Amino acid sequence: MSVFVALFSGINVGGNRIVKMAELRAFFEELGFADVATYIQSGNVVFRVAAADAGALTANIEAAFESRWGFRSRIMVRDLGWLERLVANNPYPEVAGDHTKLHASALEREPTAEEIARLAERCTGPESFEVKGDVLYLHAPDGLGKSKFAEVLPRTLKVPGTMRNWRTVLTLLEMAQKA
Repeated sequence: MSVFVALFSGINVGGNRIVKMAELRAFFEELGFADVATYIQSGNVVFRVAAADAGALTANIEAAFESRWGFRSRIMVRDLGWLERLVANNPYPEVAGDHTKLHASALEREPTAEEIARLAERCTGPESFEVKGDVLYLHAPDGLGKSKFAEVLPRTLKVPGTMRNWRTVLTLLEMAQKA
């Protein structure tokens, strides 16, 4: 069986689109996944399934989720190898110890050079970013909450994604490796 992580976008934010993690765990089990575990309220699910395609899993989970909860959540489903590469390829190892300043965004697809250039033009503050494949790494020295760049990132890049702080990334990796 293969290990995957599902990263939900836009649930349990600001008291909206509430999904209890116990219900999400049960939902994944009902879909036939094994060893299901969730981490924090932002919608992170680690699970096992017979060898499958991440794209097909994403489509199936998104459709079933919308049917169950009545709203759409963009979900990024990635395998353990992807998560291991995300951590290994961190371009900011010097700040990896401060989980509030380093973030990784799982993107729906790899951005084009033009999309990255457009984003670079907007990165004028203390932040820095690097894109490696379908991952955007963001170093926000003042924290994500104070980052003006983080506010404009999604609508400037225009590639759907969902961001996690480095502590969440490392915890998900640990959970997935133990699954």
